[in-house]
Amino acid sequence: MLHFGLAGVFAVAFLDAAPIPLPIPGSTDILILILGAHGENPWFLAPAAIAGGLIGAFVTWAAGRKGGEAMVDRYVPSRFRSSLKGWVKRHGILSVCLAALLPPPIPLLPFLLAAGALGMTRKQLLIALGIARTLRYGGEATVAAIYGRPLLRWFNRYLAGWSSIILYTFLALLAAAIIFGIWKYRRDQRGTKASGRTVKAHATG
Repeated sequence: MLHFGLAGVFAVAFLDAAPIPLPIPGSTDILILILGAHGENPWFLAPAAIAGGLIGAFVTWAAGRKGGEAMVDRYVPSRFRSSLKGWVKRHGILSVCLAALLPPPIPLLPFLLAAGALGMTRKQLLIALGIARTLRYGGEATVAAIYGRPLLRWFNRYLAGWSSIILYTFLALLAAAIIFGIWKYRRDQRGTKASGRTVKAHATG
């Protein structure tokens, strides 16, 4: 994605907030820091990331709104489910804003699904995400523009020999995430059809 510049940042930011996100948390942050260190204008870099993140988050929010709480139950582990729903119901905008502002390993996907399922409006979503992503990505682009070159020199000195391993590990995780997403989708579809047949059989009986 480095070769695609701003378009790559937009795409990765979109996938980071999409229903099936990238397998490595913080991929957008890494890309912003690297491109900023290579001289990409932060005034263009941050808006590209913000726009991609907002659109991806909107898609996830819409999926939660359409699927309801069943969507949250499907993608959120049971041990976190009740506390997540309670937090989003009580705090709404603040819960999504903090999840989008804090770095990994804080996951954004469960909060976006819960926001859609529990009735957060589109305006509230965009306000929360707009504030959080502007602060996060804007700050990272600024830091990269100022301190990026020393960080690149450090990377070239200590980690350059591991670049191929890091790349292939990322690609393997990405492929695994895609396969898992397809498998889970098909399993859920089969479960939905089986439940429908059971309900229909009881109704007929």
